[in-house]
Amino acid sequence: MGLKEAVIRSYNGEADRARVEDLERRCEVGPTERVYLFTDTMGDPICRIRNSPMHKMLVAELNNQLVGVIQGSIKLVTFHNTPPKDHESNLARVGYILGLRVSPLHRRKGIGSRLVCRLQEWFVANDVDYSYMATEKDNEASVRLFIEKFGYIKFRTPAILVNPVRCRPCHVSSNIEIAKLKVEEAEFLYRKYMSSTEFFPHDIDKVLGNKLSLGTWVAYPRGEFGNFGSNGQVLPKSWAMISVWNSGEVFKLRLGKAPFSCLLYAKSWRLMDKFLPCLKLLPSMPDFFNPFGFYFMYGVYHEGPLSGKLVRNLCHFVHNMASTTTKNCRCKVVVTEVGGCDSVLRHHIPHWKLLSCSEDLWCIKVMKRKEADRISVHELTKTQQTNKALFVDPREV
Repeated sequence: MGLKEAVIRSYNGEADRARVEDLERRCEVGPTERVYLFTDTMGDPICRIRNSPMHKMLVAELNNQLVGVIQGSIKLVTFHNTPPKDHESNLARVGYILGLRVSPLHRRKGIGSRLVCRLQEWFVANDVDYSYMATEKDNEASVRLFIEKFGYIKFRTPAILVNPVRCRPCHVSSNIEIAKLKVEEAEFLYRKYMSSTEFFPHDIDKVLGNKLSLGTWVAYPRGEFGNFGSNGQVLPKSWAMISVWNSGEVFKLRLGKAPFSCLLYAKSWRLMDKFLPCLKLLPSMPDFFNPFGFYFMYGVYHEGPLSGKLVRNLCHFVHNMASTTTKNCRCKVVVTEVGGCDSVLRHHIPHWKLLSCSEDLWCIKVMKRKEADRISVHELTKTQQTNKALFVDPREV
């Protein structure tokens, strides 16, 4: 008698919610040599895709046990990295794969592959042009599955920068003006300056107007005039822009495993905070071993010779905003993702190397069988990552 195959079906909130949450708790994510991060979806397993225009979650069930899950979303984005001659011609329908989990006791049995196949079928049925996914560069199992088995191509290697939130506020220069934009003002600037960026969401107005988006801020040298309104005719010589997404309202993270050095560092700082308060002027390690939320900075844009300094001050401003969150929110880190070759942002955005990932891996695959599309993808993956701007959709974090 052959082994029973897992059944792949759509997620049923009423029947599957508790079992999906249990599976998430048993599945670690993150670079295996550094840390394990466990997610707490706070009773809503599809929270990471719920804000996308279209989304779907599939589960794998075997012997009445839920042994695997996968999530996907579909949206319209800018695909080419050159300014469009015709805006509509540079739009593509893309499907994003995330949240692939297989129970540790049921791995290497083809369950992950079947989940990916079924999700790709959903993409094709909904006229998706390209499918893409992100994984850690050193996640060998994921790289083998998507690149070797499903034919995905390495596309970009952005950096994930993580900065702990501390009680002591960061310094924001008095020589810099920071102003909050209205949603329509932010939309205008993003469409004007970032609409040609790879994977820029066509529904940026929905992103900026979402209740999880806390706002968009611009920074420029104090004393310089800047009109950031709907016409944007006069802008300072140097300016920077950043938006903030409250990911902690969607799901929480918890550190499940860490190197001994990290554990020793965290323990030492807690003892020093307690017995040597005079050392609190130095950066300390927050408690990551209990569930915590985080802010995600997206749409980071900068122009001008002083823009690096302006970005840094905006990051300090966001840190201070995060440090004032209530105890229930417990925002303990500020995260952003930037282009792998954007040395300016890498240098000026505060982050801890211990917690950050210098090379995340994005992979892409053509879903429509058009030779021209295949050629364009291969050419795009060969190009140097010279485009400094990178727009990472906060709905997919």
